[in-house]
Amino acid sequence: MKNDLLDVLETGTEEEKEVLRLALQAIRQKRERGSAYPSGFLGLSGAFIGEREYRFRIPITSYMLNRGGIVHGGITATLADSTMGSLINKSLPKSQFAVTVEMKTHFLQPGRGKELISTARLIRLGQTLAVADCQVENERGTLIALTTGTFSIQTWPVHASSR
Repeated sequence: MKNDLLDVLETGTEEEKEVLRLALQAIRQKRERGSAYPSGFLGLSGAFIGEREYRFRIPITSYMLNRGGIVHGGITATLADSTMGSLINKSLPKSQFAVTVEMKTHFLQPGRGKELISTARLIRLGQTLAVADCQVENERGTLIALTTGTFSIQTWPVHASSR
């Protein structure tokens, strides 16, 4: 594996080197924040923009593009899911967490531009379920996707509640 990595670093394309950089970023975020690897690959780091709204801004990289040169729909859906999940998880007490149980994404425009901006809004936070929606736009304000999601609220096992 070491030789393969060195080969890519020495003779690989810029795109291949970018994928390695993103892999290292994912590992670093996992170690530092406990993030899931897909979040690290996307470089997710968000912030509340209102009491019930959360936003991610990420650059569009070659890793995200499909063969047609637009952001892959799965990447767009993952971004929306991660934004809604982050909003809900950050709205819960430390003893609880949320997982996606249902999600619907409407792809409205091709994912093109320099960055994606996803904004999630909390619709309802109940005892066992939460509902949110998320808009994914590019830096020009073009609405690329609209997603709604339902999340199950779970309680950490006693030994894991210190997370």
